[in-house]
Amino acid sequence: MRQFLVVIFWIIGFSAIAQNGIIRGTIYDESTGETLVGVNVLLKGTSTGTVSDLDGEFSIETEKGSYDLQLSYISYQTLLIQDLKVVPNEVTLLENIYIKESALELTEVVITAEAARSSETALLTIKKKSTAILDGISASRIKLTGDATAVDAAKRVTGVSVEDGKYVYVRGLGDRYTKTTLNQVDIPGLDPDRNSLQMDIFPTNLIDNIIVKKNFTAEMPADFTGGILNVETKDFPDRKISSFSLGIGYNPQSNLNEDYLTYDGSSTDFLGFDGGTRALPEGAASANIPTPISGASVEEVSKFIKSFNPELAAKKQRSFLDFSFGFSLGDQKTLKTEKAIKKEARLGYTFSLSYKQDYQFYDDVIYGEYQRYIDPDRYELRYATIQNGQLGENEVLLGLLGGVAYKTKRSKYKINLLRLQSGTSRAGKFFIDNDGEAVGQSGYLASSDNLEYNERSLSNLLISGTHILNDPSWLIDWRISPTFSSSNDPDIRKTAFTFSAIDTTFMAGAGGNPTRIWRTLMELNTTAKVDITKELTLMNNDAKIKFGVNHNFKYRDYEILFFDVQFFANQSWPNPSPDKVLDPANIYPNKPNSIYYQSGNPDPNPNAYKSNVNNLAGYASVEFLPLPLLKTILGLRIENYVQRYTGRDQTYASGDIKNGKNLDNAIVLDATDLFPSINLIYSISNEMNLRGGYAQTIARPSFKELSFAQILDPISNRIFNGSLFTYPNWDGNLTETRIDNFDLRWEWYAKRGQMLSFSSFYKSFDDPIELVRIPEQQTSTEYQPRNVGDGQLYGLEFEFNKDFGFITKTLEKLNLYGNFTYVYSIINMTETEYNSRKTYEKTGETIKDTREMAGQSPYVINLGITYRDIDNGVSTGFFYNVKGSTLYIVGGGLFPDIYIEPFNSLNFSFNKSIGKNNKTNIDFKISNLLAEKMHSYYKSFGAEDKLFHSLNPGRTFTISLSHRF
Repeated sequence: MRQFLVVIFWIIGFSAIAQNGIIRGTIYDESTGETLVGVNVLLKGTSTGTVSDLDGEFSIETEKGSYDLQLSYISYQTLLIQDLKVVPNEVTLLENIYIKESALELTEVVITAEAARSSETALLTIKKKSTAILDGISASRIKLTGDATAVDAAKRVTGVSVEDGKYVYVRGLGDRYTKTTLNQVDIPGLDPDRNSLQMDIFPTNLIDNIIVKKNFTAEMPADFTGGILNVETKDFPDRKISSFSLGIGYNPQSNLNEDYLTYDGSSTDFLGFDGGTRALPEGAASANIPTPISGASVEEVSKFIKSFNPELAAKKQRSFLDFSFGFSLGDQKTLKTEKAIKKEARLGYTFSLSYKQDYQFYDDVIYGEYQRYIDPDRYELRYATIQNGQLGENEVLLGLLGGVAYKTKRSKYKINLLRLQSGTSRAGKFFIDNDGEAVGQSGYLASSDNLEYNERSLSNLLISGTHILNDPSWLIDWRISPTFSSSNDPDIRKTAFTFSAIDTTFMAGAGGNPTRIWRTLMELNTTAKVDITKELTLMNNDAKIKFGVNHNFKYRDYEILFFDVQFFANQSWPNPSPDKVLDPANIYPNKPNSIYYQSGNPDPNPNAYKSNVNNLAGYASVEFLPLPLLKTILGLRIENYVQRYTGRDQTYASGDIKNGKNLDNAIVLDATDLFPSINLIYSISNEMNLRGGYAQTIARPSFKELSFAQILDPISNRIFNGSLFTYPNWDGNLTETRIDNFDLRWEWYAKRGQMLSFSSFYKSFDDPIELVRIPEQQTSTEYQPRNVGDGQLYGLEFEFNKDFGFITKTLEKLNLYGNFTYVYSIINMTETEYNSRKTYEKTGETIKDTREMAGQSPYVINLGITYRDIDNGVSTGFFYNVKGSTLYIVGGGLFPDIYIEPFNSLNFSFNKSIGKNNKTNIDFKISNLLAEKMHSYYKSFGAEDKLFHSLNPGRTFTISLSHRF
């Protein structure tokens, strides 16, 4: 480690001598797919050579010319790669070199350099030889598809679907059952309530591969079920990276639109954070703020009111074009000191800066609340509240990714630093229609202006090391990774005016008095892990033992502060507009109206909590061959998970200490679980495998779910309630979901990256967690996470990747790929849910005690047809993705179930390389070619579907230019 820290301070400037070039490559064992350490690499006929390092990589610097490269290793066939051209200041790259074990005699295999370059990709070999069922996409394939970000690349992976253009889900299961890691370390995303990391911030030129593992092995964290997606960044770029990209996007309904809604923010909004314009006024967090009824003076009350930003109205303003740019640097250097040469040490570095600013304007947003009639012969739903309006949204994303790596033949050290900053500004105008005939409703008409801002940041540091000991059968890998993240909503403003009965004036009332909300969240996540691998011989065959420990600590501090307008006089609004509410003439002590702000934050605050998690894990596994062609991996993981909570409910905060609940660092979840796993791989042939596996995994509640928090969405007026709140049919005891997983897969790998696979899987869920409509809350729309009845899931997957070379060789450049995932899920209802549904059963309807699982899509389809002409620098294709209708929120009784409807995503991309050495790329894309809308619906027997939420994203046309220097 000391050597590594010394190297950090070296100037990265030991450039190759002008007349020299570099040969680089990675060497794999053809039978196992693993990299080989210590292979002798020699330029035949010279004394210039090296040996492969712990990653199987080598680098040789030599003069301009043509060479034959010889690779030799004990008990392996010698490989001679002929006619390698070395160009000054350029890298001749052999990405994947495979050598075979020799049976009896050590023969030499001769191939051309071109054959070495076009060998099967490393990722397919990894898939074929992996101990787990996995799918993924490699850097070389990403390069061919022209994908700019990790989220675009992830769409190519079997069973993967993308939500909101940034979050990746696996096998149709929602966020709860999908996990994302970076460089094999668990880090939170920009949205702290998701397992999935925001994937559109990673530029693909810094990605080594994206791999999705779909079944569990003991070294993995146990809290996933659908899949665990890992993004591996480059540490030693094969070639020097020095590139710049610039892009613009145009959506006819969102960009250059004079009706776009916005409001004045701060001067730093373009960097993704508020510069203080939306800051909480001084003294507002106090338990006693100045009000006319608190004994404060007129001057104190007036001054306090004026300290709030007076802007409450959304305004129209022409929007700009979408814009993005990126800059990347990277290279590796051989250190030139005598000591370093003896160790053949190398230094690698990467750096990336990315920036995006996108506009969205939805001119027909709909939020609906509907109810059933209790009359069994009245099938149609009736509305409780309908909101129609327009919403403008501006999102800024700034990403910084940097890394330094130092490597000798037997050790590698890495430091990676990631910084993400995101800011989203929203402004909307809505018309609200509330039906007084619906259950629990008062009946009113209102207009509402909503102003929001959300800023999120994430800073992650990864320090890691990999070492091969003097006994090369031992491998040690260690990683330490702290992450600090925050998510703040400064000054959410909602201003609603209610129409009077004669529709001539407005007044605040049923639509809600003007409100302001400040939400702050801080989270710390630290991970430390050590993995040790020992190679040995077992039953006369090669075997491995792996064991390790992992500790993860998480801490969250969350608070909501709420303020609403009150009137110390009668209201009068001759000019009823939100931008007039805080005019000096309307502020206390001026009459009429005499406005002042009232705090909705009792002391202690029920919407403030602190929570922490300690998760200590250990594991051991053995990989061996009990039969010649049957690889067996047995594993056992143990995790001790303790979650603590500090907070209180509304009753306690209101002063009712006897009946209220107050927790002080109390344990709300404490469990020690064993997670056994077995994976079997039978090699039918060198190109064909049959896999089977069983494992136990777990899904745990999030911080937000295991709390007393009540979180309002100010636009839809819907409320999330933490699970600790009790109701007559809910005891507040939210527990983990334990899952049994069975997998079976047949896979066949052909030439040129072609493949075919069929998979089946079964999962059994004990106490799954789902978001449920709270039946007792009939005057407001409130939801809560709860354990529901046990569930089962059955699934099939089919994947293919086929070019058209079977017709004629010239069509090898045309490729068709696709994958299809079908899932059937079933939940056994609780008695409470079943009875509530029976109460509203319709004539001709038969209520069963089972239903589908919430969040589980019945099918996922990915299709793509691509044309890639490497010689002419052309890559183009059409890409299609869709998920089936998915139960989103569980209803029951008065409230129908809510489903997210399929969104048929069809995108087109065209990439052309131009200029000398094809260093300049032009990329053109069309997103949402079909102009699909995003819909979610209420569904009830015999009734027409009614909108829960509707957005129209429109088509987006993007063109970008990138250049490698």
